[in-house]
Amino acid sequence: MSDSLTSRTLPSAVAGLVGTATVLALLYFGRDVLIPITLAFILSFLIAPFVRALRHLGLGQTTSVCTGVLVVTVTLLAIGAVIVQQVGVMGASLPKYQDTIAAKIETLDELTRGTIGSLGGPAGQLIEHFTSDSVGGSGAQPVQLSDGSVKTPVLVEIHEPALKPFQLLAKIVASVWPPLETAGIVFVVLIFVLLEHESLRDRFIRLAGGGDLRATTIAVNDAGERLSRFFISQFLVNMATGLAVWLGLGLLGLGQALLWGTMTAVLRFIPYVGVWMAALCATLLAAAVDPGWSLALMTLGLFLAVEIIVAQTIEPKLYGHTTGMSPLSVVVSAIFWSWIWGPVGLVLSTPLTLCLVVAGRYIRALKVLEIMFGELPALTMPQNFYQRALSGDAHEIITSAKRYMQHKSLAEYCDGVLLPALHLAHFDLKDSTITPDEEEKVTSSVISVIEALSGNPKWWKKRKRSSVLAGGGIGRQLRERRISDTGEWQGSFDVPAGSVVLSIGLGTGSAELATEILVRILREQKIDARSMSYEDLDKPTPPEASPELVSVVCLVSVNPLQDCALMTQALARMKHDLPHCKQFALLLPSPFENADLKTCVFPAADHVSRSYDDALHSLQKAMKGRTTL
Repeated sequence: MSDSLTSRTLPSAVAGLVGTATVLALLYFGRDVLIPITLAFILSFLIAPFVRALRHLGLGQTTSVCTGVLVVTVTLLAIGAVIVQQVGVMGASLPKYQDTIAAKIETLDELTRGTIGSLGGPAGQLIEHFTSDSVGGSGAQPVQLSDGSVKTPVLVEIHEPALKPFQLLAKIVASVWPPLETAGIVFVVLIFVLLEHESLRDRFIRLAGGGDLRATTIAVNDAGERLSRFFISQFLVNMATGLAVWLGLGLLGLGQALLWGTMTAVLRFIPYVGVWMAALCATLLAAAVDPGWSLALMTLGLFLAVEIIVAQTIEPKLYGHTTGMSPLSVVVSAIFWSWIWGPVGLVLSTPLTLCLVVAGRYIRALKVLEIMFGELPALTMPQNFYQRALSGDAHEIITSAKRYMQHKSLAEYCDGVLLPALHLAHFDLKDSTITPDEEEKVTSSVISVIEALSGNPKWWKKRKRSSVLAGGGIGRQLRERRISDTGEWQGSFDVPAGSVVLSIGLGTGSAELATEILVRILREQKIDARSMSYEDLDKPTPPEASPELVSVVCLVSVNPLQDCALMTQALARMKHDLPHCKQFALLLPSPFENADLKTCVFPAADHVSRSYDDALHSLQKAMKGRTTL
């Protein structure tokens, strides 16, 4: 069987590797074609709502598209003109600050014990350029010859011949043609994408799943709206951030404040690092302009304050987690796309990965993309609980549980997380796929978690080796630990009549664990709950243990189909022995087996619950007005 399995999986693995390598090669070698097309599609998500709004105003499809593209073109040209004009002004004013820059570089060099001055490469050359004039000028120094005479060398400068008009024009065209060519392709493709928007959507629906037209249409519409909403929100947030930086730097008196506001808005499309690139450049200019350090510190503080407010307050409220991407996936995607497509890939990394995550959400073949890059947890909470328990990491389970219980009750946590996790462990025990060491780790973890959440941690006590997965061991241990605090009978008998809830586990030892959990849930709610096994009913009780103390008897079963006859028998016995008490039944079948409980009908029970949460609320109503713990 193993040979046949290998023969099936090996070719598929090889095919997957070959397919991945082919895709990477196409992305890398086809970047000159793919980058403009990708930019066009990303821009289409941003412009599409504006085009639809123009169409609702009565404009035709072609007019709306051309108007939208024209608005984008004018906006980009205006941004480019502002950047070029401001950079020109800044370049013209830098020589005035050369003395200030040189003085501060010398100060930093002294503080770093010569580290700044020893830098090589472009940084070292720049530092040498700024400091050379301040230490003796740039003229040639006299040189003493071997015969003792002194001679000043003649400086020789090499100049290229002046370019002819056509040569100058050709050089200018050669430098600006590549970006103009890319921009032209982007806008041509963008126009056709917007014009063919409906047709492209229909083609994608046909490819993604034409058999189920309704589901595929809903998926495509949801994906398109999600992407458009994110891109528009990101655009507005970045523009607002740039405006805030512009106004703030203007109030501080820093020159070229408009340039740094524009650069902040543009660079912020690069995740995590973009805004700090603008902040670093603005801070360096502030350090060059101001003889002191106050302007530089205030500039850096302004960027820090604005980014904290935007990232921690505005963005979560505006589009929060609608990207569906985990923080790690954003960083990894930025590294990957910048490696494949360079700086353009860095800017497009978040939009591209977001598109892949949305596609993985609705296309089964691409589900792996949502798992790898999405913010949704890869494991469910019960799976996460069991995985952490196998590793013996009870602390992380407790931390996660307390975070869950900030909005939920202990009963809801036990229903939704603890019990399903215990069933997962039980399946592994039944299939003999768990080792004794792993079994012990799960035992210790579950004991720690239950005691921590029920407010009775006993981490300092030595734990006996037992099997949590078999059920009886851990239930008995938890009961004994609780009895060590409350006494053999789990409390005093000097309590008002009708103030005790008696919980009885039926069937296997797993019911004892489920019963102990119920008792701890009730006691957390200040209900005097006590437990015993069904076999303990035949044992003698103290004379002071009056039956009138008990108000409700709750019978617990974790396998209702198997315990159906026993449950009926137990209800009848309780009705006979404690006729004044209400009879409750708590049925807790495995959530993974879809047990049909229609045949489990118990007319003798006053109430039948199928969850801890329902049992808790029902018992609280039954005990209303009675004295509790």
